[in-house]
Amino acid sequence: MFDIAFSELIVIGIVAIVVIGPERLPKVARTAGHLLGRLQRYVHDVKTDISREMQLDELKKMQAQVQESARQLEHSINAEVTQAQAGLEQSIGGTASATSTETAKSDPALRAKE
Repeated sequence: MFDIAFSELIVIGIVAIVVIGPERLPKVARTAGHLLGRLQRYVHDVKTDISREMQLDELKKMQAQVQESARQLEHSINAEVTQAQAGLEQSIGGTASATSTETAKSDPALRAKE
């Protein structure tokens, strides 16, 4: 994250001893450590939340794709069923009219009525 060399840390330590004093330096260092730990936990929590949100967005996109595929499949199946029903009705209608014509020709009672 930060590029701090060992020599820079020594300079910071010496300045801290001079400015803060040797009596209060351990307390200040402990407080700084606690604050740094809190900061690291906060950054970790934010990264985790962002990762969860990204995964949730990906899952929502995948769900939308699956739903769209299911709709397309349903529409194609409905179209095929409708087409099959129409073909079946045509074949039944053609067979029924041919059967009634043949029955009328072969039945003498029906010929008499004509």
